[in-house]
Amino acid sequence: MIEKKSNSAMDLETEIIPTKMKHKTERRRSSIFSLLQKKLKRQASEPGYFEPKKLNRKYSVDSAILSDYGKTNGVYKEFLLETCSDGVSVCNGELAGAASDSDSEASRGMNPPREDVSARKQDVIARIESCYVEDPDRDTGAQGELVEEVAEENKSLLWFLLKQVRPGMDLSKVVLPTFILEPRSFLDKLSDNYYHADILSQAQHQEDPYLRFKSVLRWYLSGLYRKPKGLKKPYNPVLGETFRCCWRHRDTDSRTYYLAEQVSHHPPVSAFYVSNRKEGYVIEGSLLARSKFYGNSTSAILEGCARVHLLPWGETYVTTAPYAHCKGIVIGTLSMELGGKVHVVCPDTGYHADVEFKLRSFLGGSDQTNAISGRIKKGKDTIATIEGYWDGKIDIKDKRTGEESNLLDVAILKEQRMTRYLMKIDSQHEYESQRLWIKVSEAIANDDQVAATEQKTIIEEAQRSRARNLAAPWEPRLFHKELHVQPPDGIIDQGWRYNHVNTSPWATDEQLEFEEDFVISSVRGSGHARAPDRPDARGLSNRASDSDSRDELAKRSSKTTRTLKQTLFSIDTALRDHTHAIERLQKTVETLNEGQHRVSAMRPQNMGRLPTTNHTWDLLGGFVLAIVLQALLNWLFYHKD
Repeated sequence: MIEKKSNSAMDLETEIIPTKMKHKTERRRSSIFSLLQKKLKRQASEPGYFEPKKLNRKYSVDSAILSDYGKTNGVYKEFLLETCSDGVSVCNGELAGAASDSDSEASRGMNPPREDVSARKQDVIARIESCYVEDPDRDTGAQGELVEEVAEENKSLLWFLLKQVRPGMDLSKVVLPTFILEPRSFLDKLSDNYYHADILSQAQHQEDPYLRFKSVLRWYLSGLYRKPKGLKKPYNPVLGETFRCCWRHRDTDSRTYYLAEQVSHHPPVSAFYVSNRKEGYVIEGSLLARSKFYGNSTSAILEGCARVHLLPWGETYVTTAPYAHCKGIVIGTLSMELGGKVHVVCPDTGYHADVEFKLRSFLGGSDQTNAISGRIKKGKDTIATIEGYWDGKIDIKDKRTGEESNLLDVAILKEQRMTRYLMKIDSQHEYESQRLWIKVSEAIANDDQVAATEQKTIIEEAQRSRARNLAAPWEPRLFHKELHVQPPDGIIDQGWRYNHVNTSPWATDEQLEFEEDFVISSVRGSGHARAPDRPDARGLSNRASDSDSRDELAKRSSKTTRTLKQTLFSIDTALRDHTHAIERLQKTVETLNEGQHRVSAMRPQNMGRLPTTNHTWDLLGGFVLAIVLQALLNWLFYHKD
């Protein structure tokens, strides 16, 4: 009897405990929901709070609460939907975002009036206009071959240069004569690619991915035609040197900002960042400059790439750069042209272009000068071909329709060239390019080669002295290096990224994008400038704002879908390979078994039968199969993107 009672008590307790826990959980959820209900009622009772113009936040409740109580008690769910119907965003029965009481107070009364936002915007515009001045240099060079006539007094300096070099060596440590120097830094020269950045803003309005790719390719080719007078080379930037400028768009009155820094001296690496989020694009990249001497010619090679982000579409285009080839150093006319094959790749859409810059042959005519040819492909299929001259006209021919049209005309582009603005000299930091090299540039402008050489030597000696006195590795000011950068196949990425990179689409509450002390940020509707937080050591950016979350979620979902498809395809391929391997192993085992049986049958009867080996081979096959399955599981769970 005692055992029966105890068993009954245990059964009763077993039934009661889950029931208590269930009621306790329901009470907890009910209390949470009641608090939320009271809060929403209080907020709803305040006059004008849910007016669309004053609503700055989105609200959410826990999905578990909605899923449980939405089914059992329709009053709660109906109350939520009615309360939030005046302006709160509802998606699939859930409210997006979350707010605290302090957020509610901020959205109700802490925001400054619109006049303050406008005043803040006007203050920023006034500061920009007071710091930036129009670039007076608008020379773009002439079409055709780039030739340098060396004066008699400078030929001895060329021989001085030749004594320092030998075929095949790197020219980064060679002292160059100042008469072949262009009076600006290499960081400045890299900005030549963005005088027609407005072409990228036009690409945002193209619904067809192919038309967007054509626009990006057109922009890329539009940044090559500017040439200095004669054959000139820009200054080699010193470690820590910086440069900044901007362009003003005539149609939208927005500005494209360009920042650059010399992040390494040996090897020489230049990193840059370009932003106009209002027009829908951000560009980031880094290039390693190296040169080779071949006897009568030399080549300046740029290893690295630039990433062009079209923000509204969530697409990234990776581009490489041609090399500059100078010939006639000892024999013939001193001239320069672009050479090599460059790539423009968009992994998101599958389109890519290979463009070859052709060097003129020894007996070639003028029709070979600055010629290019290339193909636009999607996968392995050729969509279109391009032919022309990078400093003249470039035509494109559609392979499907046979239609031929003009991709760009440099003569027309020069008329549409945007005006560049430079920071005033007295507003620049000590190591900004123009201020750093100002005495060298002034001496070159006055044709005083002696003074130019002396001033250049002073800068280079100060650079060497500073490098010797460094107690720790150099830390760039504006950029950091990402260790896990995966560029497309065949493309080198130096991996440097801007500390304040922001590739989120332009938000509705952003008023103006501006640059201050090398930080690009924006004036938002709250009246405060917002700059993106610096990524952590792994190069991961902090989360975007609430207004950008939906776009980021869509982008992440698209990438996740592509990754899942690729993973499933890889799993299917791996399973087929493992299946074939197991089948081959099984056939091998069966062959060995048959051979063993034949050997046993050929033995004399009086020697007795050998013990069967089927069990042994079954164990071996099972062991091999276990290893194969373990390898498959390791690949599946530990090698995901």
